[in-house]
Amino acid sequence: MNASGTAGAPGFGGAWAAFPQRLAAELRKENRTLAAEIIHEIRRQIPEFSRPLSGQFGAAIQNGVETALAEFVDRVEEGGGELDAERLPVYRALGRGELSEGRSLDALQAAYRLGGRVAWRRYVRVARRLSLATDAVAQLAETAFTHIDEIAAASVAAYARAQADAAGTLGRRRHRLLTLLIAPDLSPDPHARTPRADPVPDDVLRQAARDAEWPLPRTVAAVALSPNPRDGAAPVWPPAGWSHGLRLPSLVLADLDGPAPCLLVPDPAEQFADPRLRQVVHDRAGATGPVVPLRQAADSLRWARSLRAHAPAEEAADADRRLTDLLLLADPPLVRLMAARRLAPLEALTPKQRDRLAHTLLAHLQTPHGSAPELAERLAIHPQTARQRLHHLQRLFGAQLTDPDARFELEAALRAGLA
Repeated sequence: MNASGTAGAPGFGGAWAAFPQRLAAELRKENRTLAAEIIHEIRRQIPEFSRPLSGQFGAAIQNGVETALAEFVDRVEEGGGELDAERLPVYRALGRGELSEGRSLDALQAAYRLGGRVAWRRYVRVARRLSLATDAVAQLAETAFTHIDEIAAASVAAYARAQADAAGTLGRRRHRLLTLLIAPDLSPDPHARTPRADPVPDDVLRQAARDAEWPLPRTVAAVALSPNPRDGAAPVWPPAGWSHGLRLPSLVLADLDGPAPCLLVPDPAEQFADPRLRQVVHDRAGATGPVVPLRQAADSLRWARSLRAHAPAEEAADADRRLTDLLLLADPPLVRLMAARRLAPLEALTPKQRDRLAHTLLAHLQTPHGSAPELAERLAIHPQTARQRLHHLQRLFGAQLTDPDARFELEAALRAGLA
């Protein structure tokens, strides 16, 4: 393995020593004008490099071409060997430069291939002038293109490393932003049960969002995830790879490594249309909090976690469809006290009778008129059975069934027990 991180070419070493000593001197003369020709062809044929070669961009291209040509001749003269460690930073800078320009490696690799072809046309003329044997010309071609492959590999490795570093940095910045957004003190609430610290200043939040490349949305929804995926579910994504090959939309913020994993979804109506997000919520039995203004992200997550704690372990849940249940979950002891008082008439029944009449009472309270035909349709029972149950409820609860306050408390108690 050579210094570029690639395996040495099959013709390096002893085979290089077979070249005549004068070959290197002639190639070096050719290089005096070759670099300019290569750069001209690259600018002419590759659109990404067609702009004027000024500033750091131009210096990097000029230096890269001249260094690659000079090193190739040195290797011919010295009989092969690995890439020069002192020259490797030049090739690596080309790879990092492509990432900083926002391009893929396609243009740079095309430039390497084009430069190799232009150089070879010149070098083969030198070989003919020197009357090199056919085998030597073939060997020169092999070593020339292997040299190009090796310096290209150095650029590719540097690009990948810079990309990974950038992704890791972005991931850390987005994690910090998520922490700010779901902090319980983000939105001051004078009615909160516990005092809150000063909220995160607007300028701090805006700067954190800019650093994370995350446009601040008007609304968000938090998702509380189950700590463990369902059996057979694919992992969500490598947390460092925020925008590269994710199974989630790139703007969804996530904490998957903590004890209480969660997502923060911007512009929920748009993002939840993405099947990748819906699949993750399904696979991780996520509970989705209500859609709220950005500054209430912590509230959406708190409600989502409350719902996640009380919903069936393997089922996803949506708080926007269960706001009343969330209200009941806010103070379970009070709900239990209310249930004990309002549902006391059911205590004398057998468990089976109690369950049957509880469902009937809830249906009666939730249907427009609470009539026997409505109950029969809702509960999928015979109308006569519905009438018998209604008579039973009348005997047990009497005036409570017509009192508005009693009806509200009865329904709340039943929803908390039957949810």
